[in-house]
Amino acid sequence: MAISTDYDAPRHPVGTDLAEDSLEELTARRANAQSPSVDVDDSDTGFELPGAELPDEELTVPVVPMRLDEFRCSSCFLVHHRSQLSREKNGAPVCRECD
Repeated sequence: MAISTDYDAPRHPVGTDLAEDSLEELTARRANAQSPSVDVDDSDTGFELPGAELPDEELTVPVVPMRLDEFRCSSCFLVHHRSQLSREKNGAPVCRECD
């Protein structure tokens, strides 16, 4: 029979008996463990993928307005052709993929 492990339970060093600790010691230990300071590396400017080349050029994409024969799915919020319309749920269109 396997013993279940509660991974959400706090972990304590071996040999430390919390039943013998005073309230002040527990409060101080908790305050030290939850320090508000965060180690931030100021030199880190973003994420770099290994082997990826990131050129210094801007990508531009033309925005095309929705056509009369298209609809925006109320579930996935993608624009589809009317032939992909499956049904309307509460007056809002739903595509075949989300139905």
